[in-house]
Amino acid sequence: MERITTVAAMRAYRGVQRVAGRRVGLVPTMGALHRGHLSLVERARADCDAVVVSIYVNPLQFGPNEDFLAYPRDLERDQQLLRAAGVDVVFVPEEGEIHVTGHRTRVEVQGMQDVLCGRSRPGHFRGVTTVVAKLFAIVKPDIACFGEKDAQQLRIIRRMARDMHEETTIVSCPTVREDDGLALSSRNAYLTPDERRAAPVLCRALRSAAARARSGETDAGRLAALARETITREPLARIDYVETVDGETLEPVVIAGPGTLLAVAARFGRARLIDNMTL
Repeated sequence: MERITTVAAMRAYRGVQRVAGRRVGLVPTMGALHRGHLSLVERARADCDAVVVSIYVNPLQFGPNEDFLAYPRDLERDQQLLRAAGVDVVFVPEEGEIHVTGHRTRVEVQGMQDVLCGRSRPGHFRGVTTVVAKLFAIVKPDIACFGEKDAQQLRIIRRMARDMHEETTIVSCPTVREDDGLALSSRNAYLTPDERRAAPVLCRALRSAAARARSGETDAGRLAALARETITREPLARIDYVETVDGETLEPVVIAGPGTLLAVAARFGRARLIDNMTL
């Protein structure tokens, strides 16, 4: 596995792959890797000749009171996992490579970035789309893999790629869960033992609402209320939101049907966790 730290070297590598006619897959990450990330690597490997994984904790997507400095970092462990997974390149850009000194350009998807997580994390998705657009410009991947656990992020990046005539195909990959249903997340590392035992309530709430939908319930408000009621019964959970929205536009819906997205976010101590399910 090759480690690349500069934009120039990354572009040079991509140029060699292009001349050889090799397809390149990109998995953008902020490190602190887990089985969810490795499932994205596996998906990229299945479709491409070479897989690039970027590790970059992007300051643009953290608010002033968020965990940028405390965000878990373990580059050596991450590289060991990626090497074992057969990754070809780990792109770990040095300071000033992604966001050059004095950079002023931002990329945003209006409307979709301001709902759900965007309400409590203003500017977050502008930071995400900006860094992803830069990674696409540098790596020029044939495909880029993103997890369905980050449902809002996935849909925003899809819309950005479409609107910007991006040639990269956005591939969505299923959420990877623990045996008790907890969606894998780097922020799960923040959970205390009691909070870890409480956190699967998010998945239980989603599954309960999805079961009600399969039984014929189409009132979006009732489905959201059922999920909220389930989470409320867990004393360690502090709800941020529980919403039913259109599965593509993220706009609120009154009638739930196939493709409707039920999304939840809640805090357990210092960890803010998100989860979702498509009805």
